[in-house]
Amino acid sequence: MQKKILVADDDLDIVLMLTDRLEALGYTTLAAGDGQRALELLETEEPGLVLLDLQMPRMTGLEVLETLARQEQAVSRAHGAAGHAIMANRPPIIVMTAHGTIQLAVEAMKCGAADFLTKPLDMEHLTLVIQKVLEREGLKRHVAVLREEVESRYGTIVADTPAMASLIDEIKQVAASDATVLLLGESGTGKELFARSIHQWSKRVDKPFVVINCVALTETLLENELFGHEKGAFTGATTQQKGKVEMADEGTLFLDEIGDMAPDLQAKLLRLLQDREFHRVGGTRVVRVNIRVIAATNRDLTTAVKKGAFREDLFHRLNVISVSIPPLRERPDEIPHLAELFLQRYTKEMGKPGMQLMASALRTMRAYPWPGNVRELENAVARAVVLAGGHEIGPEHLRLPHDDEEKSQVYEEEPQVREASALPYHQAMERYRHFLIEQALKRTHGNQTKAAEALGLQRSYLARVLKQKQAEDQKEEK
Repeated sequence: MQKKILVADDDLDIVLMLTDRLEALGYTTLAAGDGQRALELLETEEPGLVLLDLQMPRMTGLEVLETLARQEQAVSRAHGAAGHAIMANRPPIIVMTAHGTIQLAVEAMKCGAADFLTKPLDMEHLTLVIQKVLEREGLKRHVAVLREEVESRYGTIVADTPAMASLIDEIKQVAASDATVLLLGESGTGKELFARSIHQWSKRVDKPFVVINCVALTETLLENELFGHEKGAFTGATTQQKGKVEMADEGTLFLDEIGDMAPDLQAKLLRLLQDREFHRVGGTRVVRVNIRVIAATNRDLTTAVKKGAFREDLFHRLNVISVSIPPLRERPDEIPHLAELFLQRYTKEMGKPGMQLMASALRTMRAYPWPGNVRELENAVARAVVLAGGHEIGPEHLRLPHDDEEKSQVYEEEPQVREASALPYHQAMERYRHFLIEQALKRTHGNQTKAAEALGLQRSYLARVLKQKQAEDQKEEK
């Protein structure tokens, strides 16, 4: 689509010269002879860019910018964060000024002008400035779209039950401070969603939220991912690279699955938490950052500390404020609401509007224990949207593993479940987690990929859990 450019100048010769040049470059043009008319055309014609002279009758260019700035503040006050999205549609403005009034151009930039040109105008320079400003504007809009997609994907937590409302109140209190937060809960309970909500409710909301999964990479790769490296730090390091800690400067760093971090790397993370400084890989210069750290784990770190698998000093640094997120089976009243949210998302993504969950499907969802928690529920709804041929989703479309054969297997093993229920909470959950994994592997005849899919887990995570259990069993045998 052609960009429409508004030329606002009271000098007719300049207007004609500029419109001829711009139209030769493929743009469409509008013209205004004073500031008041420029404001009217901004409202009615919605140009993609404005060339604004600072010296005009009725209303100067600077007054136009000041008027737009006041409008932006009013919209922001009325609509909060949404106001920024509304005002993001305002086109970039390039001001034009004479050599003797550069100070006016500086004032214009403070009021929101994207760039400025001095008269007499150089047409080649004008072309370059317009291209640069439009490219920058395109990038800003692209970032805004991506941010909107991320926020719509994750959103914030909704208090649709008393238990969740209480947890959200706690999270909001936590968000108001810069204290380090440790989120505890089973895999798939939505720990990243809670971390994002803390960030969105904090004073750092307009700064980066950077996620790193501590279980997805080897120790060496994770260190490089966190702290970056200097040129020549290792073979192939041809340039300096910043890590995610630096990318999160002024914002929030979310360390997911922190309980699986290697001991040597735990020591380096401890220094970051203590002093907010670190060295890049292969570097000697101290890099300082201002970050808020949120960590999450599905492991019992107290037990890990006792076994020597996790540093006690790091645990205490992380455990400034801990928040326990209950599994989905302990909050069944939320299942219908969450299912509806996922249904809206996936029917939109897959172009299948008007689909509804039948009452029988909701009853099935409420009765199922959801070992994979919210992630498994999301996968089940997405699967049902794909499989349902009509507008109604029934239990058969969910494909939940609770047929008679699988029920009998669970009941046969029920003594193990009863035994686990007599243990302390974290030990019981660890025992029950292994029990669920064993059952899934039985049903899939040892196929880890299918077992992970049935549980709503990542294949790499399941493999790691099995490896950890094998190591623990060998240690107990010794």
